[in-house]
Amino acid sequence: MRRNSLAFRLFATSIAWTLLVLPLAGYLIYHLYRNDVQTSFDIQLKKLLTVLTLDSMNTLGNEPVRPNNQYEPLFEVTHSGWYWQIQPIDGAPGRRLVSPSLASETLPSPYQKKFPTDDTGTRWSNVPGPGGQSIRTLEVIDSPGHDPEKTKYSIIVAGPLDWLDMTVAKFRNRLTTALALVGLGLLGVTFVQVRFGLLPLRRIEKGLALIRSGDARKLAGRLPAEIEPLQSELNALIQSNMDVVERARTQVGNLAHALKTPLAVITNEAREDKSTFASKVAEQAAIMREQVSHYLDRARMAASAGTLGRVTPVEPTAEPLVRALERINRDKGITISMNVGQGAKFQGEKHDLEEMLGNLLDNACKWCRKRVFLTVTVTPASQGAQAMKRLAIRVEDDGRGLTPQERAKIGKRGLRLDETKPGTGLGLSIVGDLATSYRGGMRLDASPHGGLLVTLDLPAA
Repeated sequence: MRRNSLAFRLFATSIAWTLLVLPLAGYLIYHLYRNDVQTSFDIQLKKLLTVLTLDSMNTLGNEPVRPNNQYEPLFEVTHSGWYWQIQPIDGAPGRRLVSPSLASETLPSPYQKKFPTDDTGTRWSNVPGPGGQSIRTLEVIDSPGHDPEKTKYSIIVAGPLDWLDMTVAKFRNRLTTALALVGLGLLGVTFVQVRFGLLPLRRIEKGLALIRSGDARKLAGRLPAEIEPLQSELNALIQSNMDVVERARTQVGNLAHALKTPLAVITNEAREDKSTFASKVAEQAAIMREQVSHYLDRARMAASAGTLGRVTPVEPTAEPLVRALERINRDKGITISMNVGQGAKFQGEKHDLEEMLGNLLDNACKWCRKRVFLTVTVTPASQGAQAMKRLAIRVEDDGRGLTPQERAKIGKRGLRLDETKPGTGLGLSIVGDLATSYRGGMRLDASPHGGLLVTLDLPAA
């Protein structure tokens, strides 16, 4: 999954969304739960305070009655965190009552600390309790028999905040674990979804590779409805490309026939006339025929170069040429060593590869002493959507070689360094033109074996 791929973008977007939404959802759920637990805790304290007030203040006497503790057993456990306390306010004389859990401790009064009352006339506070324990207190001011003329008492009920925090902490840990598992599950499902959703693109990639390699003529198979128009357009483009190439070849053939026939007639007529003018006409007609052949060949190469589906295996193409040249040069005792990389294929016409190899090997056989070397390697494609594999074809010999100045001159059309050797001087020029038409190139160097090294760079299938 590369960083510039669709899969990476979709997966990264899903990760970002998951990392944003799940923590926000967890934060919201946690605070809603904490508020619910806090509300439930406060309701429990209000119930206890109401019962305690009714039990202690429903009396005809001037002092409160000690209530029983049946409604909260933890009032009987020392320093349990659950306490109640009844005592007179403002230093008035009166009876002080406390729960057994409070022992000799005293709960601070919110009334004395000037805490405001809520809508029901009660006061809330979070304060340190016995032993430094954090407690939440609820206080109401009342008098025995609920008579405002009698001594007013502070009635306080307290509960442990540690219990509240522990309950919320347990929920937070469980919620974090659950959301983490959900997040991992979502990422896993998203990964599978992205890979599954992009599978049709892989099929398109493989289909186009089959077309490039010549194993298929069009993009076949059923694709999702969203991609079917792309499949149709690609097939139409491929067919249009083939039609254009075929029309170009037909026109080139027609042009060749239309030009070569009149030139042949002119040449034949000029040869029958022995005058100087006729000789000049024949000479120029031959040059015209050569130029016509050259540029028609270049037009044919331009039409066929890069055509989809044109693939030529290198070894089966080169082997007959090597054997034929060895037989032709049997008297000279030439040996051609061939080393072709496994699976090497040329992205182009077989005829063009035969012409390039034939010219280079024939040239090497003319100038070598005894050995000619043919080496073909495939270089891997560089990174990028438009990258292609390349063929490196090296033809070298053990002859005398060429100087840098001679290598700079050779390859020009019709130029021959040695007129004693047979040939027209067009071989390397043709090879260079062919290589260029396939968006490749030709380079001349000195061979380690002593002769000339010609390297072709061509597209590989």
